[in-house]
Amino acid sequence: MPEKYVVYHIPVCPFSQRLEILLALRDQQDAVEFRVVDITKPRDPALLVKTHGTTALPVLESPDGRIIKESLIILRYLDEVIPGQQLRRADPGEHAVESMMIARESQFTMAGYRYVMNQDQEKRDDHRKKMLGLYRDIDNFLVEHNPNGIYLFGDFGLAEAVFTPVFQRFWFLEYYEDFELPDESAYQRVRRWRQACMNHRATTQVTKEEIVKLYYDYALGAGNGALVKSRNVSSFVFEPRWQDRPWPPKDTYAGTASDATLGLTSLPVTPAEQ
Repeated sequence: MPEKYVVYHIPVCPFSQRLEILLALRDQQDAVEFRVVDITKPRDPALLVKTHGTTALPVLESPDGRIIKESLIILRYLDEVIPGQQLRRADPGEHAVESMMIARESQFTMAGYRYVMNQDQEKRDDHRKKMLGLYRDIDNFLVEHNPNGIYLFGDFGLAEAVFTPVFQRFWFLEYYEDFELPDESAYQRVRRWRQACMNHRATTQVTKEEIVKLYYDYALGAGNGALVKSRNVSSFVFEPRWQDRPWPPKDTYAGTASDATLGLTSLPVTPAEQ
């Protein structure tokens, strides 16, 4: 059994980043060991034994050998066992409010991923309208519960830890879909919240460049390390490093760039591939 908490994760996974944010807020980064899982390869049989065959990540293994799944459950668990002031609101009424906000995250996240993975140009506007509607819903909720504030309550809390990684992943919508929140009153409160979340000192684990490069295959409809047709290397591979790759083409409706053009191989790029 591990000597401390172990999290099996994908480095760029938003659901794992929630845990990293919690640890950064507590200055307890060494309390958890993060073990990287390469989703472009079959799962390690030893890990599958621990998870009873399930492949969803992250997964936490406690020092007493307990296996805990589902990122929100892991986040709440670590919030209770890691030293320091809890992220969750202590007041029952406020905790209910933050739980209602967190309940909006799943639909919000799913809409964004469906948007970026869409391959039908005629449906782009439908996805955009869906995304804007969900942003307006969050804006209304924030206006109802803290109209003049920045965060949901007075400071960065559990709801912020849940939503911030999703806001950052939606950099792929800005890049591949030119998605921006309109400069309208209906989005002012959620824009303020989103920006404060992404600017917080504890949320710097990823960059826009990293998200855009690694999620290129998602923008072609291939998620979780799956291969795009006519390609041999996933954009989620660890090597070549994302820092050493060029920015991918923005027009994913025109088809995929080659592995070489994406910097995923050591082969030279020929003029036809540029």
